[in-house]
Amino acid sequence: MALDNVDLTLCPGQVMALLGQNGAGKSTLIKLLTGVYQPDAGEMRLAGHAWRPSSPAAAQANGLSTVYQEVNLVPTLSVAENLFLGRLPRRWFGVDWRRLRQEAADQLAALGLSLDINRPLGDYPIAIQQMVAIAR
Repeated sequence: MALDNVDLTLCPGQVMALLGQNGAGKSTLIKLLTGVYQPDAGEMRLAGHAWRPSSPAAAQANGLSTVYQEVNLVPTLSVAENLFLGRLPRRWFGVDWRRLRQEAADQLAALGLSLDINRPLGDYPIAIQQMVAIAR
């Protein structure tokens, strides 16, 4: 059993570290919270309501996502394209590039990041790439 009798409370805006030995269940817990795995017992609550995300996309739609140590973005694509990878804003004739650039700039500004959104992500250091992953 990877997890047994876990009791964890997180508050908005709180920064926490999840520490433990290899095999302690850290990754399993994160994957349960973010919809990668489905629990076979117990309950999770989000904002006081039962929480059982059906997928990572469902979790992300409710504000929960994971940024892994490895940056899983595309270094040859622009910062803006990476922010919306898999969910580019569309128009009837293709990608809505103007909206993409505006929303990307807005997201980065909300995090206090000033980056050239048209520049390839791989041009930036890994720390910046991870910040882009967080903004995503």
